[in-house]
Amino acid sequence: MEGLLNEIYNSVIDGDLASTKTNVQAAIDQGIEPGVILNQGMIAAMSEVGKRFEDGEYYVPEMLIAARAMQGGLALLKPLLKQADIQSQGKVVIGTVKGDLHDIGKNLVAMMLEGAGFEVVDLGTDVSDDQFAEAVWTHQPDLVAMSALLTTTMPQMEAVIKALGEAGLRRSLKVIVGGAPVTEAYARKIGADGYAPDASRAVNLAKSLLG
Repeated sequence: MEGLLNEIYNSVIDGDLASTKTNVQAAIDQGIEPGVILNQGMIAAMSEVGKRFEDGEYYVPEMLIAARAMQGGLALLKPLLKQADIQSQGKVVIGTVKGDLHDIGKNLVAMMLEGAGFEVVDLGTDVSDDQFAEAVWTHQPDLVAMSALLTTTMPQMEAVIKALGEAGLRRSLKVIVGGAPVTEAYARKIGADGYAPDASRAVNLAKSLLG
């Protein structure tokens, strides 16, 4: 069992999608519990990927490749995790705000959150304040994560936070923001609960806010 979990761990870190899927399927076939495969194989690997990114050993391409490998394995595990009723770390609604079509950073945050055991509802790009509010109403998440890559679309973040407040959806909901032009000071000014400069720290922030 340890050998297979190590294989999964290493194949995710190396970004080897085919090996990750093969090893996850082998672990499932051997009857290893889905929660063990998830935690010891994939979440542990994505934590290491995040650490390497923060230490400057990995860059965005390596993170993306590792996250894709992890998602390949997760696709095989998801039905079993549901059956086993494995508790997620929390539910996150994520999207890039209205007028902004950038999605690489947002996709990476979504993948890294999934890799850390969160349930993620990805609304895509160009998401209006009404669409965010509707998604919160429908999915009842613990956290909303917003991305903006343009200074011209940053004000949409404040519009979303206002819309959530006006709809009475802000009480226990946490909101985090990120993207190239966004700063900690701006996040505070618009009433967000936190700001993360990159995907790895977005995961740590989500954990700390929901922990």
